[in-house]
Amino acid sequence: MSECPHVPDLPRLEPAPLSDTCLECLAVGSHPVQLRLCLTCGHVGCCDSSPYRHATGHFEETGHPVMRSFEPGESWSWCFVDLHLV
Repeated sequence: MSECPHVPDLPRLEPAPLSDTCLECLAVGSHPVQLRLCLTCGHVGCCDSSPYRHATGHFEETGHPVMRSFEPGESWSWCFVDLHLV
């Protein structure tokens, strides 16, 4: 995996998750498929396999570029701007 130019701009310490699930899914009565954590602000959203794609929506609304999997046992991160694993 290559280092993207957005990683150095992230907070030095990973932000605390703002919730333990996708609150947007709960609000509309949907079930998130996989969770993603925004590494800029700690927002937790559902992945693109979920009906509402709230993690992508968060990026589109905020411009926060990097998220990581918020699933147990997974440690990968993704840059929405560069469209690759980081």
